[in-house]
Amino acid sequence: MRFGIDIGGTKIETAILSDSGEFLLRERVNTPDNYKELLESMEKAVAYASAETGYTGPIGICMPGSVSKKTGLIQGANATFLNGKDFQKDLQACLNRPIRLSNDANCFALSEAIEGAGIGSSVVFGVIIGTGCGGGIVVNNQLVSGVNGIAGEWGHTPLPWPVENEFDNHTCWCGKTGCLETYISGTALEKDYERFAGTPKSGKEIVADCAKGDIVAEAVLQALEDRIGRGLAMVINILDPDVVILGGGLSNIERLYKNIPQKWPGYVFSDAISTKLLKPKYGDSSGVRGAALLFHNQ
Repeated sequence: MRFGIDIGGTKIETAILSDSGEFLLRERVNTPDNYKELLESMEKAVAYASAETGYTGPIGICMPGSVSKKTGLIQGANATFLNGKDFQKDLQACLNRPIRLSNDANCFALSEAIEGAGIGSSVVFGVIIGTGCGGGIVVNNQLVSGVNGIAGEWGHTPLPWPVENEFDNHTCWCGKTGCLETYISGTALEKDYERFAGTPKSGKEIVADCAKGDIVAEAVLQALEDRIGRGLAMVINILDPDVVILGGGLSNIERLYKNIPQKWPGYVFSDAISTKLLKPKYGDSSGVRGAALLFHNQ
């Protein structure tokens, strides 16, 4: 058996899986909005899961942000109450278990590389494009976190090959201006639509309205595809992955899988491009599945 917990913005998912990857137990509860209650909620979830299955081994944790290699504290988490906390030490104290932490994009990439759409691939780049934009790298089924613990964080690199109208109004929450995340997230798509149409729409509405002839929706979606295409071309030039697997809310937009690779030939430094853009096998279950693999991936 293996145990994983996925800490999301709205829910905490706890799961115990068999060695063959089948769910033996799966539970979701709302994510608290403060650190003390988060620890208490996780303690209750682990106690329940262990009582139901008898599992008392180590636990992998999928979380927002990353662990600083310098301080051991959480950094860069959009659940800001985690930042600056020694999360691993506190969890081990309240759960009395070995704990291994990794961020959501890493867990997504690990799950899809080992058990999902990337099975058999040497180099997998896993992408989460939702409210924000993150990435994870798996090479020969081993997660690559990097010496600074930030490998795959393409969302906080600049948009490559920008055109003139792409320079303004792109301040990122990280404090920089022009981060890729401000151009290719679901949040960015909605902001683009409101900027040009003058009225707000959700990402789902924008995609649906393309089929109804909304020319602004079509224009901003084409711009999104071009920007993702450029961003991934940059990744291909550096990492040269076998496959790129999309996750997060935007991964549900079917047209991306056809249209984005068509952008690559203009930017990838090769006369032939064998990299494939794939849908995830496990979708929003990849976080908890990847967390459960953290102690099985050494």
